[in-house]
Amino acid sequence: MIRVFCGEDRIRAKKEIEKILGDDYEIIDGAEMTPEAMPSVFWGNSLFSAKRNILIRDMMENKAVRDEILKYLDTPHNIVIFELKIDKRAAIFKKIKDKVELREFALPKSANVNMVFDIYRVAKRDGKKAVEMLSRVQDSEEPIMFCGLMVSQALKDYKNNPGAKEGRALKELSKLDLELKTTSLQPWLLVQSFLLRLSLV
Repeated sequence: MIRVFCGEDRIRAKKEIEKILGDDYEIIDGAEMTPEAMPSVFWGNSLFSAKRNILIRDMMENKAVRDEILKYLDTPHNIVIFELKIDKRAAIFKKIKDKVELREFALPKSANVNMVFDIYRVAKRDGKKAVEMLSRVQDSEEPIMFCGLMVSQALKDYKNNPGAKEGRALKELSKLDLELKTTSLQPWLLVQSFLLRLSLV
């Protein structure tokens, strides 16, 4: 069965993915997948099991693969395709939306959403000022959600200008995201540290 999940709330999405796939599943980079590889992903067996649990990330941006997905809807495997965003106007989406389970994981709306974007933009040129701006809103924000909003802005920046600096900013945000979820350090200190070094990446 194929499920398509999308949205910026990666924490809720990850919990749901683990509920469906368990904690031991294959991860495939859909952006790098080729049409020739699709039969082995969607129909191939593993050495240990006839039924596989697979997470495919960012497949819908890969047009060559995306347009072939209709051929594989009868897969015997548990497959979750996870996308940050899906273009609901795309022809392929209209064809599959009634044939797969589709779930959206939107981030809760933040009253300070525009301020978060402003802080990120300011941090790209002046980390100290961005930290001062953060101090005015952090009591009403949640660090992981704050990071998620910065990721959404960074992805927009990268889409509009896919340069090296934008790519490095995304890598730094991915490190911050991991640190927020795995370390015992004060989360806002981690965010402040990121803002201070962003202009240098």
